[in-house]
Order: sequence, then structure tokens, then C-alpha cells
Amino acid sequence: MGEEKTTIAFDGGESAAQEKRRKQKQQKKKGAVVVVMGATGAGKSRLAIDLASVFPGVEVVNADSMQVYHGLDVVTNKPPPSDRNGVPHHLLGMIDASMEFTSRDFRNLAIPIIDDILSRNGLPVIVGGTNYYIQALVSPFLVDDVLEDLHECSVADLSDLKDFDVSGGYERLKEIDPVAANRIHPNDQRKINRYLSLHASSGALPSNLYRGKAAEKWGRVSNFRYNCFFIWLDASLPVLDRYVDQRVDCMIDSGLLNEVRAIYNPSAVYTRGLFQAIGIREFNDFFQSYFANKDADLRHKLAVSDVLNSNDDKLKNLLNEAIGKLKANTRKLVRRQRRRLHRLKKDFGWDLNYIDATKAFFCEAGDIWHTKIVGDCVDLLRTFLCENASSLACSEELGDVQSQVLVSKDLWTQYICEG
Repeated sequence: MGEEKTTIAFDGGESAAQEKRRKQKQQKKKGAVVVVMGATGAGKSRLAIDLASVFPGVEVVNADSMQVYHGLDVVTNKPPPSDRNGVPHHLLGMIDASMEFTSRDFRNLAIPIIDDILSRNGLPVIVGGTNYYIQALVSPFLVDDVLEDLHECSVADLSDLKDFDVSGGYERLKEIDPVAANRIHPNDQRKINRYLSLHASSGALPSNLYRGKAAEKWGRVSNFRYNCFFIWLDASLPVLDRYVDQRVDCMIDSGLLNEVRAIYNPSAVYTRGLFQAIGIREFNDFFQSYFANKDADLRHKLAVSDVLNSNDDKLKNLLNEAIGKLKANTRKLVRRQRRRLHRLKKDFGWDLNYIDATKAFFCEAGDIWHTKIVGDCVDLLRTFLCENASSLACSEELGDVQSQVLVSKDLWTQYICEG
């Protein structure tokens, strides 16, 4: 017999199972963070507080670009302290209303907070509908950092451009770099000025900064800063639309008009600070007419019923139009948020655990929110945390989900005021 030969086959790399185990091992070294995402009105804040009733050490980190600002609690729909059930909330109502607050600012404030929670063996739960904030947080590469790190873009350069007409500056940027212009808001004076300054100083096209390996990694799962568990809380569009309309009516009844009246400024720039919030600019025409009325009593609170029962047909029509605009713009926001989430899942590969809460919005659904929506999230999250060896979720403190007392409380692309 001849010599027996052994043949070894090489497949050119690790198997899919080996790759999965390797990536899981890498992720376990990172802190476990829960991210609750979804459109406006889907119930994100409520879910986060309910999760805190089951998992020890939960602390909520707000990722809503308008709720970070101080004031206008009704307009921005901040969860009131009575609804938080004692759960710590961070980055909620702490930024001055006149200040600009970017995704870079959010990231720089949120990271130390999350790291501190993790150092105390807590469980950070990031909650918000501002998806680009979340993308900036979980991914080490943030596109604005490239501009910040270029010495050519100096403070002096920016100050020279600060008095530029916004529309004129945007048109100029379109001529210089149409790709960059198409990816920012036409009224985003800060970025327009920065891009023009960069080009004037170095001759570089801003759009070129968003190419290469670093940019390719931005927002990708393989480049996450944390070991993230994503919950995408959603409902059907007709249900969300109906809920949005109901919520706007409740906000009006809860004093939205008086909040907006208190900060009304006829020369306000609706692309800066808290003035960007949906629920302010919509009432501009109404308050122009209201303050022009010599009979307007500025000493007393403004009641919707007083306006609707008055003899001023113009004011009544303007109020109804403003409320209609608020509802329409909020519905548009819902659609933008959902499109962005679809993109994060499809184009960026985010593992979003989709939870359909449609049935929980119906009165006849009874306790389906607790038994189905929260229950499913708890089961999924417990599995995730148990795979993360350093997590508290596998401790004996966690009993059966049904025995827990749950709270019953209630990439760079152009977009228009995501809110």
C-alpha cells in the first residue's frame, strides 16, 4: 500500500459561526447599553421607566434634541417627575434655550454620564427620537469632528462670515460644493459658514471629508463604542397619526399657548436653540395678531376657550391654523424618524429589535402593554444581558417577569428640523 495522504482544506478564513463568536467576545468587553428608539408618540419614555421596574440600576439618558433644553416642558413633551417613578434621568432640561446644541455636544456630555453609570454597575437606557444623536453617540467617528479638527477652519474665519446672508451663503456653497450643500439644511448657518470658511482657507471641498475608511466606519455595528441592545418601538402610521392629534390637543389643554407666548419674539430665528422645536414657529402668525390687538390682556393666562369664544374671527382662524400646522408637522416628523430607523437597519446593519405596539394604543387592548409589549422587551433584554457576563441582569434579584410590578404611567443627509 502506498503512503496515506491527509488532505487539509483551507476555506480562506474563519467560518460564520467563528466570526459570530469572535464578535460576541469583542462586544462583551464593552459596556452594555440599552437604546430605546422610535417615532414620536410610540411610548419610548414609558417603556424605559417600565424596564426600570424590572432591571436594577436603570438610569435614563435623554436623546431628544429638544428635551435637552430648559423650559417649554409642554411643547417638548418632557416626562414630568411624577411619571418618572424615581428613575434617574440625565440630559433632560439642562441646556439654556438660546444655546446651540449639536450632536457633538450631546455625545461629549453623554459619554461621561454613561461611563459613570457603567462604573457603578448600572444599566444606561438611552431614550429619544433624535436618531442622529444616537448614531453620533454609539459610533466613535462623528463627521463634524473632521471639521473641528482642521486648523484651517479658525474662529477668525468663522467670525468673518457670521454676517453672511443665510440664503446667499447656501447658494454660494451650492456653487462650490453641491454635494455638501445637498446634505445640510438650507438654514443651518453654522455649517454653511463652517464649510465656506474651510473652502476659503484650504481650498478643500467639505464633501471630500466624508470619504475614506474613517467615514465608512461611522455608524457601523463593528465600530460601536458600546455593546448596544436596540429596541425599536413602533406602531402603525394611522395609529401614530391619531395619537399625535390627540397628544397635540392635550398639549394645548395643558398650557402650550402660554409657554409659547412667554418666549414669543417676532424676530426669532427658528433654526437656533429651542426655537427649532415643533410647536413654536407654527404659532408665529397667531401671536403676531394677538400682540397687535390692543385688547389683549397680557397679565392673565391665555386660554384657548377665550380665543375660540371671542368675536375676533381672524384670531380664531389663526389659532385653528396653527394647531393644524402643529399636528401636520408632527406627523411629518414621525415619518422622517421611521425612515431613518429603516435606514439604520438596512444600510448600517443595526440589529433593531422591532416591537409593534399598535394594539396597545386601543382601549380594548386592556393590559396588553404590560403583558405583551413590556414583557417581550424584558425577555429579549434579559437574554442579551445574560450573554454579557458583567451584567447585573443574571443576578438572583430578577424574578419572573410576570411577578414584577410594572409602571402603568402613562448619515449625513438633509432633513428639516427633526425636533
